[in-house]
Amino acid sequence: MVFAAGLGTRMRPLTNHLPKPLVQVKGQTLIDRTLDDLAEIGVKKAIVNVHHLADQVEEHVACRKNPQVIISDERSLLLDQAGGIRKALPLIGSAPFFMCNTDAFWFGAKQSNLLLLAQAWDPKKMDIALLLSQTKGSVGVDWQGDFDLAPDGRLLRPEGPKSYVYSGVALIKPELFFDATGDVIKLSPYLFAAGAAGRLYGVVSQGLWLHVGSIEAIEEAERAIAAYKK
Repeated sequence: MVFAAGLGTRMRPLTNHLPKPLVQVKGQTLIDRTLDDLAEIGVKKAIVNVHHLADQVEEHVACRKNPQVIISDERSLLLDQAGGIRKALPLIGSAPFFMCNTDAFWFGAKQSNLLLLAQAWDPKKMDIALLLSQTKGSVGVDWQGDFDLAPDGRLLRPEGPKSYVYSGVALIKPELFFDATGDVIKLSPYLFAAGAAGRLYGVVSQGLWLHVGSIEAIEEAERAIAAYKK
């Protein structure tokens, strides 16, 4: 499930006419970076939700064969992430699935971070597993982190600064949403519930993580990539 429906408010005025997933960093769109990462590890089908400037997103991904893109149309109402998942459940099926934001990516990883996450997945003890990046050293992180990591891999949320940020990629069980009600549904309560049950885990990613959440972050990401190459 690839989230491409957001309004991109922090990137205005650019996103008044261009959906954020189609913003380019170093000549490649954010959504193509995500879809390429999925294709690299053998994902065959990607469900892409659309809302803001939906026609542009649909047209852009229409020619992709790997992975095959299926559109989940939210033109009439932006459903938030969990609401988008609930709407797409008939397309998702019953197996655990990747969910991916399209405003961040990695550079310079020695192997696929998505593969790292898949290799760590253990459905007996996990309901959700998040890919994490270091709070310090990541690009575009203007907050004090999201999680700390227990020795067994469970995620913790202590007070104050935290060592890791959620990278925007996770593996999750679809059955968490089977009984969801309403249309517009946030994802965070599901993360908190899994954490309270001891079933929210984290995997630390490799390489440089770049969060591209604002116009300024585009240039920051391009500078960081250029410096990383050196």
